Amino acid sequence: MSKKAALTWRVNDIVVASVLAVACAVLFWAWNNGGYNMAQTALALAPEYASLVGGTWLIAGVLGGYIIRKPGAALYTELLAAVISMLLGSSYSVAIIISGIIQGLGTELVFLLFAYRVWNLGTALLAGASAGAFMSISELFIYYAGVFEGSKAVTYAVCGIISGTLLAGLVSWLLTRALVTTGVLDSLAAGRSRSRGRSTSPSPRS
Repeated sequence: MSKKAALTWRVNDIVVASVLAVACAVLFWAWNNGGYNMAQTALALAPEYASLVGGTWLIAGVLGGYIIRKPGAALYTELLAAVISMLLGSSYSVAIIISGIIQGLGTELVFLLFAYRVWNLGTALLAGASAGAFMSISELFIYYAGVFEGSKAVTYAVCGIISGTLLAGLVSWLLTRALVTTGVLDSLAAGRSRSRGRSTSPSPRS
């Protein structure tokens, strides 16, 4: 398969990316209306650490990008998940769409830097870290301008990067590996890479 063909979206890619976005949107909705509020309450005395749980919002982009492995997949999945979660009902309203764009771009940037060719744990972790950086730094301007300054602002940003690395990067990598082993991704780039690996492996009798 040529490089151009390998990076061209197919109908199957759009369908799977959309399904992933819907699933993540439900997760976002539940997190926005329950989990995150509880986390904020638990961290009321140290709100600058709240971004430690923000990685939950970044899973759609990293997971979608890592599974589809096509230009724009991370942004598409993250943004669509954000839009759907807003339609499901959220106190954050249209701000969710802005966050979805920013976070999706943060993820997409890493896959672009590797020219959509390198797919391993390191790539997933870097994508999660980048999304976490874009998320936390943008939130310092959008939501916490004048609230977190100096060391607290740095803490918020660093915690966001850590959260993105683990909750989005590592979790997405583990989920992709689990799905690949079941064979459900065989028609996608992530599944085909596994099939090629098996076909080039030496026979036990050779």
